[in-house]
Amino acid sequence: MDLEITAEDRAFRDEVRSWLHENVPRELRPEIGPEARAFDLAWQRKQFEGGWAGVAWPKEYGGRGLSLLQQMIWFEEYARAGGPYIGTCFVGINHAGPTLIARGSDAQKSFHLPKILRGDVVWCQGFSEPSAGSDLASLKTRAVLDGDALVVTGQKIWTSFAQLADYQELLVRTSTEGRKHHGITWVICDMKSPGIEVRPIVTMSGGAEFCEVFYENVRIPVANVVGKLDDGWGVAMSTLGIERGTGFIPEQMALAAEVEELIAEARVRVGPDGRRPAIADDEIARRLAQLRAEVAALRAMTLATVSRARRQPVPGPEGSLTKIFFSDIRQRMYKLAMEILGADALVLTGMADGWTRSYLRSYAATLGGGTSEIQRNIVAERILGLPKDSAQ
Repeated sequence: MDLEITAEDRAFRDEVRSWLHENVPRELRPEIGPEARAFDLAWQRKQFEGGWAGVAWPKEYGGRGLSLLQQMIWFEEYARAGGPYIGTCFVGINHAGPTLIARGSDAQKSFHLPKILRGDVVWCQGFSEPSAGSDLASLKTRAVLDGDALVVTGQKIWTSFAQLADYQELLVRTSTEGRKHHGITWVICDMKSPGIEVRPIVTMSGGAEFCEVFYENVRIPVANVVGKLDDGWGVAMSTLGIERGTGFIPEQMALAAEVEELIAEARVRVGPDGRRPAIADDEIARRLAQLRAEVAALRAMTLATVSRARRQPVPGPEGSLTKIFFSDIRQRMYKLAMEILGADALVLTGMADGWTRSYLRSYAATLGGGTSEIQRNIVAERILGLPKDSAQ
């Protein structure tokens, strides 16, 4: 690993810390609905006006153009300052925008990128289908070329914030010839197009950020194809590579802050014996210490990713290792939080509300962005060089 913290980096950290201290919203982010969209876009706009929008985006596309080390500093300070969850802006900032930068046409970039950075629009992702989740190449949503448009029919599922989105990064099948990875096309879908129906899915945490999306003869201009027709698999891998590589840095930094919050909670909560603080219980103290150590290890893995990215700009399969470890830590942390809260975890008010809802949402940690089973297959085949799983 080849990283050096310079005087310039330390000065940068001070600049970041000062701006965040003065500008991070003090009100809580609404959980769902149009209010959440309005909050997220307003915060994105404030970051844009302050010169902090798109910290990972190149300067020529309106971003800050920070090095990966500076990005990590930004996210560390963001977590320390209690910066809000990116929410409805996640796909636009971390998926669609970087994918358009890498593979989009000049017209697509000039139209969409400024809107994303300014906080004018929300994007969602149309990848998963009922019979093609982690096996993304098995998708069946069909697009037929008709003049200067693609006519799309099919269904997507687990589409976060689809009911609030203006645009969608959508994968469709434009050919059935050859292997299933071929014949897939990545397109920009206007979510206000005729023929689109969105049905929110209420989850066990009480939210409805996930949706089913149905397409009935939806016409999408061919000009909205990113890359080339039938070459969407490569474009999609660029998108997912960002998510599984450096795209998880904000969540990792937030996780570290949450572990410290849980330790603080254990100091004031009565433990299992009904007399002493929870942290006085040897088993709880051991598990908290393990979580803190594992978060430190996760940070080391992230630093290794940053160092590696200095030599290879395209994220490699090593991002899957980070994704697996992060998801596992997150689920164990929230499970321990429920034990520390005890019966209070059943009452959704105040601090308990946040921990309990996060615990319920954590079940998706090993599913979203590619299941842990899929990630382990990637590690086995692409890092360890093992033969392909015969069950795939």
